[in-house]
Amino acid sequence: MTDSIYSNLKQLGGATVMPQSPEEAILERVQNPQADVQYNVRFTAPEFTSLCPMTGQPDFAHLMIDYVPGQWLVESKSLKLFLGSFRNHGAFHEDCTISIARRLVEFLEPQWLRIGGYWYPRGGIPIDVHYQTGPMPEGVWIPDQGVPPYRGRG
Repeated sequence: MTDSIYSNLKQLGGATVMPQSPEEAILERVQNPQADVQYNVRFTAPEFTSLCPMTGQPDFAHLMIDYVPGQWLVESKSLKLFLGSFRNHGAFHEDCTISIARRLVEFLEPQWLRIGGYWYPRGGIPIDVHYQTGPMPEGVWIPDQGVPPYRGRG
């Protein structure tokens, strides 16, 4: 890969180590070759894991991230490593979900971003955390996230 929009990627195509914290995780981006078109990109992370900051017990979530890119696309392996870095990170559900959204918005400068954090129950109560940067853009097909209210979350 010489002199292309992909030439600055450091994590793709080689061995990588899981970052120990979200702060250590390195997100990578590439120039959007279709920046003249509005379209939605969806990432689904059905096995997201973090730690309860009080008990150290694992918390599990199904994350759905939708974004309408501007000039940048997130490189998916770097996103996977970033999300994986939460496995050793202690934070409440709300903090994890919003921290992910804010980091992506700051890094990518998308036209629009939405995240749904559908957290599995602990103590019998599931917690759903939703965030978006503003109204959905007109003329872009953005499907419903399709995660049903908690009934076993299957």
